[in-house]
Amino acid sequence: MYKVFVNDTPIIITSSSKKENIFPVYNFKNVLIDEILHKLNNKELQGINLYSTDLENDWKSFLTNMKLIPAAGGLVLNPKKEVLFIFRNGVWDLPKGWVEKEETIETAAIREVEEECGISNLQLIKPLITTYHIYFHKGVKLKQTYWYLMTSNYLDKLTPQQEEGITEVVFKNETAIKDALKNTYANIQLVYNTYLETTN
Repeated sequence: MYKVFVNDTPIIITSSSKKENIFPVYNFKNVLIDEILHKLNNKELQGINLYSTDLENDWKSFLTNMKLIPAAGGLVLNPKKEVLFIFRNGVWDLPKGWVEKEETIETAAIREVEEECGISNLQLIKPLITTYHIYFHKGVKLKQTYWYLMTSNYLDKLTPQQEEGITEVVFKNETAIKDALKNTYANIQLVYNTYLETTN
């Protein structure tokens, strides 16, 4: 299954014929992707399921409709198992950014977290999940973000990267995370849920 968000509205491309949500189901082969993107962007649909009989090939075909932009980020834990959050554009988020040319995804993930949060001593633990987010800027772009679980024992002051619109950087405990997740993106919720599943 692939889950792609347009704003916070999901396109779910799945080979399962079980209905697991309230969204309409269409056969992948019978839809025009541009039309669906238009409807989701204009909030005419709350979400959509695209049923596929050949998931990997249909996913490749889906990707031909847009330019893929690779990004990388991290869910960072401190020794108290608190999670590092950033506050950007009025929303709680996790640090992430674009992968630069000649850069590995792992290097980009660490660099972006360091730059956005003013943190060091980052250790990469393992890959968590890859999320997909469509945005419209000079055509249709699909941001493919590779998320990693990281740890850091850094205890000094954290510094938000203000030129990136980040106004706050903070480690949050479980109670504070529940609050933050009420004001975040669907993809970030997905990353956090994946982290919970891998630790339980």
